[in-house]
Amino acid sequence: MTNPTVLVKDVQGRSLGQLAWLRFRRNRPAMAGTIMLALIALFSYLGPFFVPHNYDQVFSSYVTEPPSLSPRPDPASLEDVATSAAKRARVDLESFKVEKGAFTATITSKRPIDERTIRYFNRVNEFRNTEIKETAPDQLSMVLTGHVDQEYFPFGTDTNGRDLLVRVMLGGQISIAVGIAASLVSLGIGVIYGATSGYLGGRVDNIMMRIVEILYSLPFVFLVVVMVVFFGRSIVLIFIVIGAVQWLEMARIVRGQTLSLKRREFVGAAQALGLTDWQIIRRHIIPNTIGPVIVFVTVVVPHVILTESFLSFLGLGVQAPLASWGSLISEGAANIQGAPWLLIFPSIFFVLTLFSLNFVGDGLRDALDPKDR
Repeated sequence: MTNPTVLVKDVQGRSLGQLAWLRFRRNRPAMAGTIMLALIALFSYLGPFFVPHNYDQVFSSYVTEPPSLSPRPDPASLEDVATSAAKRARVDLESFKVEKGAFTATITSKRPIDERTIRYFNRVNEFRNTEIKETAPDQLSMVLTGHVDQEYFPFGTDTNGRDLLVRVMLGGQISIAVGIAASLVSLGIGVIYGATSGYLGGRVDNIMMRIVEILYSLPFVFLVVVMVVFFGRSIVLIFIVIGAVQWLEMARIVRGQTLSLKRREFVGAAQALGLTDWQIIRRHIIPNTIGPVIVFVTVVVPHVILTESFLSFLGLGVQAPLASWGSLISEGAANIQGAPWLLIFPSIFFVLTLFSLNFVGDGLRDALDPKDR
């Protein structure tokens, strides 16, 4: 008889990152927040490519236009627009007709009509490509034809006649960029500073932490006002100011993690092998603080967005015609009675972004918790 052979299958283990990803995927609020953040980012960065308007394009005929899915202008109001254009050209509108996106207007005057009169019809947002179809022999009557330029404003327009949809997209670009850039600045400075301070300890740690406390004592708004006075308002300045403050809390968190890590066995083994302090910090301390740091970054990003919105609300943020969600909310709050949509739409995207970031942060905290491994 032959001995039965036992087939041993290779068992593939899962890394800590794969286990964390599995736990994160099972967290429905965190996944919903991730999907929502992706949709908001696509809306903000890819949306302007599918909208024909620019963020600084002014439609003088559609100031504080309410949101609507119907095209503008309203066909019933086109004759009034043509009458107003004829009045500015100092002629009379005898007849006006719209058919299949084109208009035909007959103008008359007691004096010979100049051919340059068509410029008054092209200057309004409702008409374009106006041409002279027929002119009377005495030039006292003229027939004009052109196209009716229809525009769509799903989010309405602001007090200057700019498309709010495009401005909300622009606000998302600036707010998200400020949040991510300032968080990366705080991440780069805070992690290295905190890990170095916690690992070296002693007098070096004492001096480095006193510097952090001194910087903490500086009033943030006063610092922003001073820098705006000296350097002017710009997006780069906002990156620098917010990043220069946010790294302080990051440094404290990383220092606390480092104080507990430097007593672990693997750090002692690295010291016994002759590694330098910087090599130990770079290879062992910083990688082992990534879990708490990633979770804290998801808290820093909404905090930075709130800070930038607060500065824009005070008028210290981005400068017109650029806009962030904070500046749009500030403008909407000032016109909430006459045009509430100016406040509603940027607030919706702002709140959705903050909630999504908080859900993602909670999901990462649970996924990276060593007690669940």
